[in-house]
Amino acid sequence: MANLVHLNKDNFEKEVKQSTEPVIIDFWAEWCGPCRMMGPVFEELSGEYEGKLKFAKLNTEEEPELAGGFSIMGIPSLLIVKDGVEVDRIVGFAPKDTLKQKIDGVLSKLS
Repeated sequence: MANLVHLNKDNFEKEVKQSTEPVIIDFWAEWCGPCRMMGPVFEELSGEYEGKLKFAKLNTEEEPELAGGFSIMGIPSLLIVKDGVEVDRIVGFAPKDTLKQKIDGVLSKLS
């Protein structure tokens, strides 16, 4: 869980738009069952991508404006953002191996 950031309107600009590395954002909410299943997988993977990909979580109930800015329609939604622009999106729960494969594919295209 080395590089997991909790996003809000105060740190979003710095942590996402000004980030020197790509950011994967987990859009979630407390009441969402699949989000609670994704949480531990997301946190576990965050330690495996240190220096390559920043992991961030954004609670859609607490920050609806930020979620709306990315047209989040269903959660969990994982967005990979580079230079403040979405480059890929994963909607719904994904097991660790599937998620890792998807992330690796996106990162290989970005480098």
